[in-house]
Amino acid sequence: MTRTTKIIHLTMLTAAAALMIAAKTEAAGANPRNCGPREAVVTRLADGYGETRQSMGLGGNNAVVEIFASDETGSWTITVTGTNGITCLVASGQGFEELAEALPAKGSDA
Repeated sequence: MTRTTKIIHLTMLTAAAALMIAAKTEAAGANPRNCGPREAVVTRLADGYGETRQSMGLGGNNAVVEIFASDETGSWTITVTGTNGITCLVASGQGFEELAEALPAKGSDA
């Protein structure tokens, strides 16, 4: 996968995550089981699901948005870590796959 493709992929995932974060921020605060110290969350994703970080980006309020996934099972998780070091799970699912899509041609509406 080229660097440009990875950036496009990260941008699309980050935009999707930002929408989910906006919808789930209040819920995550109300349910502390969805949040914890980053190191503990990352360890749980690795040990429990075989997921490793696939991409990351900087979201609003300097929050770090990360996508973890398992190459073996296809499971994936999107996390957001605030400046306080607390990481919250905002979405998860199955069927993760890495894409290598080309940019649309200049002037194209695609």
